[in-house]
Amino acid sequence: MSPFHAFSTDLLATKKIRIGIVGGRFGASFQFHEHPNCIVEAVSDLREDRRSHLKKTYSCDKAYNALDLLLKDPNIDAVFLATPASDHAKHTLASLKAGKHVLFAVPLGMTIQECREIKEAVLSTGKNFMMAETSVYMQGTITVRKFYEEGRFGKVFSAAAEYNHPGLEVLWFENGKPTWRHGLVPMNYPTHCIALLVSFTGERLKKSKLPWVWERGGLIGK
Repeated sequence: MSPFHAFSTDLLATKKIRIGIVGGRFGASFQFHEHPNCIVEAVSDLREDRRSHLKKTYSCDKAYNALDLLLKDPNIDAVFLATPASDHAKHTLASLKAGKHVLFAVPLGMTIQECREIKEAVLSTGKNFMMAETSVYMQGTITVRKFYEEGRFGKVFSAAAEYNHPGLEVLWFENGKPTWRHGLVPMNYPTHCIALLVSFTGERLKKSKLPWVWERGGLIGK
């Protein structure tokens, strides 16, 4: 069994999830095709070279050159959106309205209004919806969560987390042209750090000041 799905549940499920993967750079970094309950039904990217990369990565022959075409495929149950952050909201809304379950790369949206619209769409469609925050699944986070649930920390009244993500500057330009990441406000993208805390406390962000500090009742700025 692959270590990537060693802790998965219901490995004998009779229905396999047929997923469409959108985004041929980051979207090619995962192992959906290795999970026993998942079939990569189709892939999509606007660029032919990235579509080819996705097809090779997931051994998938079906490819679409646009998301709206992929969403019309009746064989697809769910989509994984690995598209630019500025497109997450509109892509998520389109996918939900097309009747697909959605898994997408962080962040949720670029504005509070986008987040509200996604919440309303999730509630109205009843589809499964998940933000793929990798920090939740890091071994250190898993261990801390286990210790917290076992009460091994005693009474926790404060906690802080830090996530260092060097090297992103190489993604600011491609072929001499700025990408969507260039000029992005850093704290529109705090999910990696915040998730380390909310994952084990179950609390939610209450204020948006820095640095992030968790105290009983929620994350606050201090």
